[in-house]
Amino acid sequence: MTQTFIKEDTTSRLFGWEHPDKIREFRKNNKSLVKKDKRATLQEAVARGVKEGDYIVFGGMGSVRNPIAAVHEIIRQKTGNLTIGTKGSQHDWQLLAAAGNITKAEVSYGFADEVRGLSLPTRRAVESGRLKVLSEITNAGFQWRFTAAMKGLSFYPTRSSLGTDTLHYSGSKTITDPFTNEKVELLPACYPDVAVIHVHRADQYGNCQIDGNVAEDIELAHAAKFVLVTAEEIVHDEVFSSRPDLTKIPYFVVDAVVEVPYGSHPNQVPSLYSFDEDHWQIWLDASISDEGVETYLQEYVYGSHDHYEYLEQIGGVRVLKQLEKIEKKLAPYPKVAKRRG
Repeated sequence: MTQTFIKEDTTSRLFGWEHPDKIREFRKNNKSLVKKDKRATLQEAVARGVKEGDYIVFGGMGSVRNPIAAVHEIIRQKTGNLTIGTKGSQHDWQLLAAAGNITKAEVSYGFADEVRGLSLPTRRAVESGRLKVLSEITNAGFQWRFTAAMKGLSFYPTRSSLGTDTLHYSGSKTITDPFTNEKVELLPACYPDVAVIHVHRADQYGNCQIDGNVAEDIELAHAAKFVLVTAEEIVHDEVFSSRPDLTKIPYFVVDAVVEVPYGSHPNQVPSLYSFDEDHWQIWLDASISDEGVETYLQEYVYGSHDHYEYLEQIGGVRVLKQLEKIEKKLAPYPKVAKRRG
């Protein structure tokens, strides 16, 4: 795919970067160690946390454990002019770009649906100029940007992009390493305005457990200014106090928590439910044209008042229970959805 880059020298442009002292002051004034009930409806949490023009990132990796229910709500609320840090994200940000909510992107692996091929809506958005690619970086580079932010630093040192064209589109700077007298790359820290993360379970205070691969979610939760957590279930806080070693995201970085069962559909939440290949095929067929995308959004997003209506739209309990059986290997895996156009 031919990507259209903004022509300015991106090595001098910083997206998602802020002075660490400014962020420390923000955390001092907006984050608290006091345990308080942070439960909200999805509509309330999105309205409070996602603002026009924000830099936004999503948890999970690829098409696994993505906060799709929250993505639908952002589309419904028509919050626009968003900038995305893709960090390996796929269907979540692609839906938002297809709907027109995202207009700028810092990308790593973000324009494909893995085995399902390239995302045609995001490709069309770039080619038409509706979506501007601001910078390009590796998946590892993005994680290190969030790692720097989590640690309250302004950069993360690495050598991973030296000698590659990626360096020139990454926003990185190079300096001479005082120990080796050789070049070293400095990746700018990334402090997103909002991170939306879907987890297996949370308590009312915002403590989170994630079964299996945590991807970059720990770093994201500590780096972002506003952290919106959607959870398959909200459980009693004794679940966390009895096994504190299983807490992946602590309550004091979380700003809102919402119970959203099947909140990653049509994607997978490991150990709970599998991909909905039938619904994926509906989306892939629709995504071939802008008219198809609009029809899909009208039926499944705008046409549903909330996440629970959406679940009824896609087949309800019958479909959801079958996805649980597939994940637990009690039913065979169906044919993988593929783009037909």
